[in-house]
Amino acid sequence: MALHTWWLFAATVFFISGTPGPNMLHVMARSVELGLVRSIAAMAGCFCAVLALLSASAMGLTALLLAIPGAFAVLRYAGAAYLIYLGYRAWTAGEEPLDIGEGTQAAERAPLRVFSTAFAVGMSNPKALLFAAAFLPQFIDTALPKGPQFAVMVATFAVIEISWFFVYALAGRRIAVWLEQPAPRRLFNGVTGGAFVVFGLAMAGAR
Repeated sequence: MALHTWWLFAATVFFISGTPGPNMLHVMARSVELGLVRSIAAMAGCFCAVLALLSASAMGLTALLLAIPGAFAVLRYAGAAYLIYLGYRAWTAGEEPLDIGEGTQAAERAPLRVFSTAFAVGMSNPKALLFAAAFLPQFIDTALPKGPQFAVMVATFAVIEISWFFVYALAGRRIAVWLEQPAPRRLFNGVTGGAFVVFGLAMAGAR
């Protein structure tokens, strides 16, 4: 991969990754709820999901999904439904931390559960398959082996994405003290829940 191509790729990924979305919002919410260190499991879950989608796209699974009538639509609606469900959970949490249900707090906070929930958030947007399929090929030099180029792009993406995870997590910790009060907690849950619902509805209505 030429250096100027890599710089263009890195700059584009920097702005795309930094744009608030379900993954970043989920990491921030987990940081507010669990603290910075324990929210690393959520970061890992979201990142592994995105990595899986990028890998699937690189292996041509996007074309396969689009070739099967209705397959992509099913995944899209399933992802939209899950994001809307997360919004509902936030709205009904009241003064409780996001994603915590009555009698399930200890289980919900277990690292594996935090990871799996974050992974589900990351995988809930099958449009990322199309994003990867349309975005990555633009930076591939067909005259050179594709494997090394893909590895460089994934490594670059990983550094940028994880860096943004920590930025959002630190932002969450900065407002955590304020959110100890019931009224701000309700406001935070309402805003984040509304954002998840908007993401879900946008995904459901996307074509």
